[in-house]
Formats: sequence, structure tokens, C-alpha cells
Amino acid sequence: MKKSVFYHAGCPVCVSAEHEILELVGRDNVEIVHFGQNKSRIPEAEKAGVKSVPALLTPNGNVLHINFGASMADVKG
Repeated sequence: MKKSVFYHAGCPVCVSAEHEILELVGRDNVEIVHFGQNKSRIPEAEKAGVKSVPALLTPNGNVLHINFGASMADVKG
């Protein structure tokens, strides 16, 4: 089974959402991408349709914008 990908920027909203996602989905079913630690993944997220973080990309390619922490423009800074 393909994993979901959880994108975030490390802000308090994102970190809180990360904990909730891991509890709901399970660590083995989701890849965590922290843009503060891995900016090279930003183009991948934008191509998938991520407009703001935190966001969850499902295995089917759907982007779930969970709560507004920061826009992708803010993330790219």
C-alpha cells in the first residue's frame, strides 16, 4: 500500500496536526515532510496541489488541507 504524505512547516498548528495524523493514520502509513528541514520537497508538494500547510496527500492523490498554518508562498519565503 502506498503511504500518505503529510507536509508541514513546523509551526505549532502543523506540529499539532502532525501528532493527530500520526495517531489516526499510524506512523507506518504516512511519510512526514517538514519543509523547514527539506525545502527540496516544496515543488513536489505544489505539483500535487498543496496550497497551504499542514496538508495530507492521500495515496489516491487527493490533497486534504487540514488547518491553515501557512500558505505555500509563506513556506517558500
